[in-house]
Amino acid sequence: MTSSPPRGQTAAAASRIAVAPLEDTSTFADRAYTALRDVILGLDIYSRPGEIRLDERRLASDLGISRTPVREAMAQLEREGFVRSVPRRGIYVVRKTKAEVIELITAWAALESMAARLTTQSASDEEIAKLRAMFATFENGRLHAKLDEYSEVNIEFHQTIIRMSRNRVLIDLAENLFAHMRMIRRKTIGESDRADRSIRDHMNIIQAIEGRDTGRAEALVRDHALGLAEHVARHADYLD
Repeated sequence: MTSSPPRGQTAAAASRIAVAPLEDTSTFADRAYTALRDVILGLDIYSRPGEIRLDERRLASDLGISRTPVREAMAQLEREGFVRSVPRRGIYVVRKTKAEVIELITAWAALESMAARLTTQSASDEEIAKLRAMFATFENGRLHAKLDEYSEVNIEFHQTIIRMSRNRVLIDLAENLFAHMRMIRRKTIGESDRADRSIRDHMNIIQAIEGRDTGRAEALVRDHALGLAEHVARHADYLD
């Protein structure tokens, strides 16, 4: 014979309020971080002169929250290298020097070339086909769309190769690094003949990945990134 639960427990269960799981469990600091990071990434800091100062009080007012979560978000952004705090002056968006940008690109070359190697080994044919589809609006290696539109395709191309590696550690390492890379790629894609050269490089990379040519895909991706580093070293005097 099964014993009944004590009357007190039955009453407590009956009076319990059902609460649905929260859809958004992020804190105000998390939301402030995401909002501020998105704003910083959209500033195109390498195309505008002068320092960009962030007003903590005004940002808190604009976001409709107190200054504490904004301060926490700023601390996270500083750890990631997007802003710097200057005592008695305020918080400024970080503008990398030429040497720092070259170091970022060199590190990216190592990560993305390994991602290309893994992609040739693990990505499906359907996934690889999406790489070629990205360039459907560009015929015969020539630019036929607005440069800013190509810039976004260019960025998505490199992010896709990283994701297709299916290596979670590599993907996580690349995430913050690529945020910095995104800003410099947006600036350099319109310089010299980089857009046309970029398309040609991308098509060669796609052919190597489609053919599952691991060594060639790895080398082409690495050389493509290092070509950007060389361009910055020769022409990006505005960074100093």
